[in-house]
Amino acid sequence: MTRQEAARATISAAIASVATATFLLALKGFAAWHTGSVAMLGSLADTGLDLLASLVTLYGVRIAAEPADHDHRFGHGKAEALAALFQVALITASAGAIAWRAIERLGADAPTTDAEFGIGVSIVAIVATFALLAYQRSVIKKTGSIAIRADNVHYQSDLLLNLSVIAALVLDQFLGFASADPIFGIAIALWLAWGAFKASSHAIDQLMDREWPEEMRERFIAVAAQHPQLLGIHDFRTRHSGSHDFAQFHMHVPADITVAKAHDIVEEVEENLRREFPNVEVLIHVDPDGHVDHPGNALIEEEVVPHWFGKRA
Repeated sequence: MTRQEAARATISAAIASVATATFLLALKGFAAWHTGSVAMLGSLADTGLDLLASLVTLYGVRIAAEPADHDHRFGHGKAEALAALFQVALITASAGAIAWRAIERLGADAPTTDAEFGIGVSIVAIVATFALLAYQRSVIKKTGSIAIRADNVHYQSDLLLNLSVIAALVLDQFLGFASADPIFGIAIALWLAWGAFKASSHAIDQLMDREWPEEMRERFIAVAAQHPQLLGIHDFRTRHSGSHDFAQFHMHVPADITVAKAHDIVEEVEENLRREFPNVEVLIHVDPDGHVDHPGNALIEEEVVPHWFGKRA
């Protein structure tokens, strides 16, 4: 998938998220008013924040899809991580509000009503949410979008919320367990807080330029090593930015070749990498075989042994 195709896919997923959240917000708003369920109210609050978060996600992925410009030479991909962190803040606020309302409800005698209606609404919400989750997962698999991943966490929580609402209404009205509704409300709040923590870690990793997973790094090196005149790699660094990736490394070539020949080798290595990693921007520095970088030239002190491929003369 090209960068343009990835951008279109993430924008489409964000639009689908906004449409789903709008529909569920209207449906759950009426259900919360009709049943008086604090679990349904918690689900409504989560969906309202989902809508706001989805709008932010849509804005974030649209910015991230913009090409690099004079002021942003590496593109705008980190707008996705910022949108994801905004979603995390909303999820955390939602969890706190739901927990507070549920604790208040524990000491009050305010039973829920019309469980059948609340259960019916929750089932409709489950179907709609499940369809959105399936679409989002397909987009995440293709693009790796951190913003859509965080939005997906929202709707995974929403799926669990709706199941919890059904359980709370059944226990409250049909089995006489009056405290079920606020207890499920507290459980929902804890689940949302845990989801916020997980979503934040992905966004922070991207903003802090965390290295690729080791398996992906090794596969990248293996592809580069296929060129017969590439003798070794060192100072290999990687990072994510939205649905784009960046990699840079020093490449050892035979010391007796011309600059033009070294350039040709770099072009050939880049072409091999481009076929296997189409959304990775690669920066290669050429070193003649036998050259050792001065330690003072490195931005960080590395204890990593250079990657040699056994091709040295």
